[in-house]
Amino acid sequence: MKKVLSIAGSDSGGGAGIQADLKTFAAFRVYGTTAITSVTAQNTVGVEGVYDLPPDFVALQIDAVMKDIGADAVKTGMLSNVEIVEAVCSKLKEYDVQNLVVDPVMVAKSGDTLLREDAINVIKEKLFPLAKVITPNLDEAKVLTGLKEINDEEGMKEAAKLLKEMGPQYVLVKGGHLTDDAVDLLYDGTKFYRYPAERIITRNTHGTGCTYSAAIAACLALGLSVPEAVERSKKFITTAIKYGLQIGKGHGPTHHFAELYGDAE
Repeated sequence: MKKVLSIAGSDSGGGAGIQADLKTFAAFRVYGTTAITSVTAQNTVGVEGVYDLPPDFVALQIDAVMKDIGADAVKTGMLSNVEIVEAVCSKLKEYDVQNLVVDPVMVAKSGDTLLREDAINVIKEKLFPLAKVITPNLDEAKVLTGLKEINDEEGMKEAAKLLKEMGPQYVLVKGGHLTDDAVDLLYDGTKFYRYPAERIITRNTHGTGCTYSAAIAACLALGLSVPEAVERSKKFITTAIKYGLQIGKGHGPTHHFAELYGDAE
């Protein structure tokens, strides 16, 4: 069985972070392991508290997994602060991780900040060059590139080119925040790949980015190319959103097991 390590934060509401990643790995039939970076007190309405784990303990979790179980792919999510980012980068280089998916988590669905401002440059300078693919949404792409607006596919292409210069092999700019169809663009430095999907009107999108990036990591572990991994993962997340769960009073989670449970049409 293929193995995927998620280095990310814990969501007590179960819709995002480590919890969403493990559900996604199970849906793709890969074995999921974790290194928890932060513990959040969180639900569908908002983040009530964040406790960052000591960087050396984050590193110790990575060591424990990699020395015994190993990983065919790794994804990173919430990394919170400079010290955690640096500790994670050090371990990724130590274990020569090749299939790395970086989801540059900055803000929760509720609008709560999950990444300190001083960590952004460290992620760009030290983490992105290690990545096979990075998966920013439009808001994250604006922060990372300094672009004031990204309102259409041309803007997404401009952002992708700027992000590619930061060192990742592939850049996936997600268009979920566009007003028309939910089009994502993958850029390899030469060619753009386009992944359109219907826009689904729903509040239940909590954990969408975590789930999408975890799916890509699972597909890379299974041996798919990056364009193939994104294509398969795009279909998975679209179905998960379409059959999202009405849980809680805010943004409910996506349905990771819609097809397995027979809930998908």
